[in-house]
Amino acid sequence: MLKISHLQKHYRGFSLDCSMEVQPGMITGLIGRNGSGKSTTFKALLGLIHPDGGEIEVFGKKAEELKPEDKQKLGVVFADSGFSMYLTAAGVANIMKSIYPDFDREEFLQQCRRFNLPTDKKIKEFSTGMKAKFKVLAALSHKAELLILDEPTVGLDPQQIIEIRTLVKKLGKKHTVILSSHILSEVQEVCDRVVIINHGQIAANDTIDNLSKAVSGVNRLVVRISGPKNEVLQAIRAIDDVTKVRADMEREPKIFEFEIEAKPNADIRPALNQMVKEHGWDIYKMDLGVMTLEDAFLKITMGEGVKLSSEKSSAPAAEKSAAPAAETTAPEEPAAAPAEAEKAETPAEDAAQKQEGGEA
Repeated sequence: MLKISHLQKHYRGFSLDCSMEVQPGMITGLIGRNGSGKSTTFKALLGLIHPDGGEIEVFGKKAEELKPEDKQKLGVVFADSGFSMYLTAAGVANIMKSIYPDFDREEFLQQCRRFNLPTDKKIKEFSTGMKAKFKVLAALSHKAELLILDEPTVGLDPQQIIEIRTLVKKLGKKHTVILSSHILSEVQEVCDRVVIINHGQIAANDTIDNLSKAVSGVNRLVVRISGPKNEVLQAIRAIDDVTKVRADMEREPKIFEFEIEAKPNADIRPALNQMVKEHGWDIYKMDLGVMTLEDAFLKITMGEGVKLSSEKSSAPAAEKSAAPAAETTAPEEPAAAPAEAEKAETPAEDAAQKQEGGEA
């Protein structure tokens, strides 16, 4: 569906050199710190800036060889772009019909009504959440097969984020979606696969579960058990293959939470169930204590000695053979998680992109 091979773009203080592949029928998240190269990658993909090297293939064709009918299969939503605020949904539909031969005006207006978007109101009267939904529906309206969403939930309140999340999940059942977001909990909730870009290079490309397991390096289990705290603690420590136990607070009367670490590949759950049964206690919760996407992201991008195996962390087969990217001169980023980060790129990348903003 989409294949990027050593895409290169060089600015003063920033260099992009990335390779990645987006498989059809999947929702893929592209995440990274401010200035890591997300926006540059999207803009190069869409022909908004000219890359300095590398190759982009979309629908099995080189990007520069795409015909108008191929480009109609691309649906794009940028956080900082949209339609004139003085148009109505019906007015936008008329414009879209004149641009895209495959645009179905009635279907588009029906979808607007389905998502409670009035077709006779000017867009400036829409709420922020309504505008976000409208942009996504417009991007899909001309039968797009590949949907590119750049920060689709930026500026939305929690309820609006849930609505967009639900919409994106529905889209993922029939379309291929690639999205970027600073809200990693949303990426974890929505995406089938995640690509982490760091200093202009692909640092990881895998499912969220595999990334979490790879960077954790620990076989962890979180359980809640009813019983005397110290007795339960000692009984867990006596189980074979248990290497570490930490007792947490009392979650409910006489119900305590324990975080257990075991030897790699050891499954201690049967022994744990047997231990509880022998003592007459009860288990109220048992979860695999895998790391969150945010935990994995920070470990990978902060270079905490994480070793990702080629089987688990690399992209699909086409990307596994890609040569390591060259060193970049990108400036160091602050250590804050991207969930709290601002939208802007680094000054060097942002300024250079503004200079090339008129290129197509």
